[in-house]
Amino acid sequence: MSPSRLFILRPVATTLLMVGLLLVGIVAYRQLPVSALPEVDYPTIQVVTFYPGADPDVMASSVTAPLERQFGQVPSLSQMTSTSSFGCSIITLQFNLDQNIDVAEQQVQAAINAGGTYLPRDLPNPPIYSKVNPADAPILTLALTSDTLPLSKVEDLADTALAQKISQLTGVGLVSISGGQKPAVRIQANPTALASNGLSLEDLRTAIGQANVDQAKGVLDGPRQAYTIGANDQLVSSTQYPPVIVAYRNGAPVRLADVATIVDGVENSKQAAWMNETPAVIVNIQRQPGANIISVVDRIKRLLPQLQSSLPGAVRVSILTDRTQTIRASVKDVQFELMLTMPVTSIAA
Repeated sequence: MSPSRLFILRPVATTLLMVGLLLVGIVAYRQLPVSALPEVDYPTIQVVTFYPGADPDVMASSVTAPLERQFGQVPSLSQMTSTSSFGCSIITLQFNLDQNIDVAEQQVQAAINAGGTYLPRDLPNPPIYSKVNPADAPILTLALTSDTLPLSKVEDLADTALAQKISQLTGVGLVSISGGQKPAVRIQANPTALASNGLSLEDLRTAIGQANVDQAKGVLDGPRQAYTIGANDQLVSSTQYPPVIVAYRNGAPVRLADVATIVDGVENSKQAAWMNETPAVIVNIQRQPGANIISVVDRIKRLLPQLQSSLPGAVRVSILTDRTQTIRASVKDVQFELMLTMPVTSIAA
């Protein structure tokens, strides 16, 4: 008996079967993940350590090397690469494909704790690690520019008003900001004035560190009430630094303004980014693993007008790169071919 005879004798059941297959196909089509490349989750962890003021040689010897010795003892580690630059150390750890990334994360944390005694004591923050896929490029890159506001102010707006809102969207995995210049106070020491007062750069650094501390001050404990001391010794502007006393010479105080010049500046004046020929703050957006790239980008683009209205009028938000352009073209080609095959299949049937 021919296999088609069963369907010929039951036209109603055949029609219902085809309608059911069509509905299942429509539902499955709408849930298909869309990406430029196949999804491969590499068990990779990136460890970043910041040590402001240290040159690459100091970073390599005092930060990168001790951490590498500890990470080399982690089991299932297949590859380790590192980069030491001015004030920053980046170590990328790639594990075997069968290694659970959560287990690897615990092992990396244990290695960081074990290597903490070998790191410089004046590190502002301990090493920071994150689970990243170095092969995953940003799906959308935004550029914030302004003709009147400084880049430090633009970066602050990008961090507080833009990045936080975008990171709350479904499917957004990471929002990173680059090219901006964070505000800072720069102290330019005068070696001649220091030498004439019998001081060194280490004396100057120690005095500034002691005068600029944001720590708990303690509690005043009375018989009936206790008060927490809310004083804050942190200095936030260049106008607060000149009166700082560095040392006493011949019974007179030597103030910071006598041996140095204090100006408002940025943390790293050599860091910058441009959109064409205009200085800009770059916002890179990466998706969560398995998320539909087109849907995520569409959500971000629908939110951009609202975000633009919340920013000052002098700040412009532009789309620098959109990774979905080629993906959308490929999806349209697939949709066109599917539409062509449907009538051909019906005619053949």
